[in-house]
Amino acid sequence: MNVRFPLYAKILLWFFLNLVIIGVGFLIFFNLEVGFNSAIERQVHDRLRPIEQLIMSELVPAGRSDWDGILKRFSAAYAVKFVLFRNNGDQVAGEKVTLPRDVVTELNQQGPRREGPPELAPDDPRRDEFAPPPEDDPERQRPRARGPMPMRLPAGAAGMFFVHSEGNYWAGLRTRIQRPDMPPQPMTLIAVSKTLSAGGLFVDFRPWAIAGLVVIVVSALFWFPIIRRLTHSVSKMTAATQSIAAGDFEARVADNRRDELGQLGEAINSMAVRLKGLVSGQKRFLGDTAHELCSPIARIQLQLGILEESAHPQDKPRIEDLREEIQQMSALVNELLSFSKASLEPAAVKLQPVRVRTVAEQAAKREAASDSQINVEVPEAIGVLGDPELLIRTIGNLLRNAIRYAGTCGPITITAERVDDLIRIHIRDCGPGVPDESLPQLFDPFYRPEVARDRESGGVGLGLAIVKTCVESCHGQVSCRNLKPGFEVTIELQAV
Repeated sequence: MNVRFPLYAKILLWFFLNLVIIGVGFLIFFNLEVGFNSAIERQVHDRLRPIEQLIMSELVPAGRSDWDGILKRFSAAYAVKFVLFRNNGDQVAGEKVTLPRDVVTELNQQGPRREGPPELAPDDPRRDEFAPPPEDDPERQRPRARGPMPMRLPAGAAGMFFVHSEGNYWAGLRTRIQRPDMPPQPMTLIAVSKTLSAGGLFVDFRPWAIAGLVVIVVSALFWFPIIRRLTHSVSKMTAATQSIAAGDFEARVADNRRDELGQLGEAINSMAVRLKGLVSGQKRFLGDTAHELCSPIARIQLQLGILEESAHPQDKPRIEDLREEIQQMSALVNELLSFSKASLEPAAVKLQPVRVRTVAEQAAKREAASDSQINVEVPEAIGVLGDPELLIRTIGNLLRNAIRYAGTCGPITITAERVDDLIRIHIRDCGPGVPDESLPQLFDPFYRPEVARDRESGGVGLGLAIVKTCVESCHGQVSCRNLKPGFEVTIELQAV
């Protein structure tokens, strides 16, 4: 089964694919110009540095035995494992972990921070920047805070590393602990997480997701009107062409657009006008030809009757064969006249309330045969809008067709039901039906499922075509289906 992919969905899919391509291009450009890894490192540094300050403010005054508990408490609070290492790779506090080789390499690169001012030449102009303040300077005379204080490093990516190794993300911040009872010790606080976001502590994807969602929503709102208008026009044109294909040449589409769709609408309208003229001319030619053939056929039948009276007895069989051929020709002309009459414009048919049971009984009475049974099971109250003569001709042709192909297989039944504002009339027989591939063409003029078209196999293929034109003249629809066994034709008309 072929899956249909609407134009609306194709345009939207192409639109979102365009957004994805733009997003990927932006990420590549950002990585080349700014550096994606460095941007992440700066973001991780800015998020972890305040937490590192809190941790160190508790570690410095606490006893060494309490450091594991402090780190465990912070780990539980932020859902990230915090551990403390010396720069030589020895773990100082926190849950025991084994550092990957990449992390050890980064850890060893965290060199000790230089204490005091740098050594400068006597004539270096920067010496004044590092000179101590004068003795009478208030800042020098201010008393200094006593007690253990954590030593801080300047913020920046130089004081940290961020590594993805062995399925975890490792973020290290360089720090120092200075206590009165020990010299300053350079250390590294490491945060370990299995995810890049670390619950929003490393990288918070929510702003990116919100920004992307806003871009998609704004773009969709911007594109929706033009896509909606485009697909709406295409849907209107599809419906109009389907109506034209079904024989409604009055169908038109709006051609006020000033683009290719407007040109297509003009072409569809021109095609409908042209087809209406061709079909109307064909039907008029068919009716005129059939009408003109009536006179010569009548004269031939008259001359044949005169010839039969004076013919030799041995010529009687030949004359009888000729009479049958002329009668067959006369029946064909009558069918053509009926088809032409049934093809009148719908506006020329005056619709009126019609009792379905009445026209069904009249048609059954006309077409009744001694070897067939017709049952009319239509409620008395069901009525439709239509032309009585056209409906009688419609049901009569269907009954004649059922009698011809399934009259000896069982009863032929006429029923009717109301569905909303429609009346459905069903004519069912018990015959073998028709091939399924022939169902869509049964109502085409001169079409017959049989290969042979002699008088033994049936008519000339105009009976069901007349049915269709009569029903459409009454503003209805006709369809057929196989019942297996049996065959059913359904007529839909407007209810009274």
